[in-house]
Amino acid sequence: MTMQQDPQNAAQVKFVGAGPGDPDLLTVQALRALEAADVVLHDRLVSDAILALAGASARLVDVGKAGFGPSWDQRDIEALIVAEAASGARVVRLKSGDPAVFGRLDEEIEAVEAAGLSWRIVPGLTAASAAVAAIGQSLTRRGRNSGLRLLTGHDMRGFADHDWSALARPGEVAAIYMGKKSARFIQGRLIMHGADRATPVTLVENASRPDQRVLPTTLDRLPADLDAAGMDGPVLTLFGLAPRAAVRTLPLLHEEFA
Repeated sequence: MTMQQDPQNAAQVKFVGAGPGDPDLLTVQALRALEAADVVLHDRLVSDAILALAGASARLVDVGKAGFGPSWDQRDIEALIVAEAASGARVVRLKSGDPAVFGRLDEEIEAVEAAGLSWRIVPGLTAASAAVAAIGQSLTRRGRNSGLRLLTGHDMRGFADHDWSALARPGEVAAIYMGKKSARFIQGRLIMHGADRATPVTLVENASRPDQRVLPTTLDRLPADLDAAGMDGPVLTLFGLAPRAAVRTLPLLHEEFA
């Protein structure tokens, strides 16, 4: 059986969203999958608090990738998923956030299907939702933006190009994943296409976790402020949004925004 919908919930491989890191934001279905797993193949960004919820007998295998750094080869990850499931293990492929958002999900499903194995997707809360909740804003708003762009800052070829002229229009909003190293590139492309340098940009590090930090800045100041902040954790960049005044008691990095 290779169809996603499995009424017995007995898929050999489950692609599970771990959410942004706070274990309280994990779905009940994801928790049940973790508790029943024989092996959990997880991303680098999955928090220790989430991994601790796996069953006591589950084997935890870090198959994480680091942008522009040491990473598992994607083909090796796919081969491991298939080998573990073919051996009879209940496999959870645990991905930070939602597995369908920049998670190489299609490639892994195709490998599982090619091996004649069954699979199921367990969605999770994506980082954009957690980040925008941290600043008390909405990703869409009547009269401001009726659409939202989810973008990646880099892809397999390096910094990722997008429709910068569309994004540069007033009122546009984007959630940029993996945009920390490409911040200067993103700034340059947007300004080149006419974006206002005063456009608000908010960076949220470790969204939803105890060490969450929020950095409000502008497009003009983005690279400099990011460098000065020394953000080492995963960062979600919210282009076109500033923290709502009522939540500016968060641990912000610039006193003038508090």
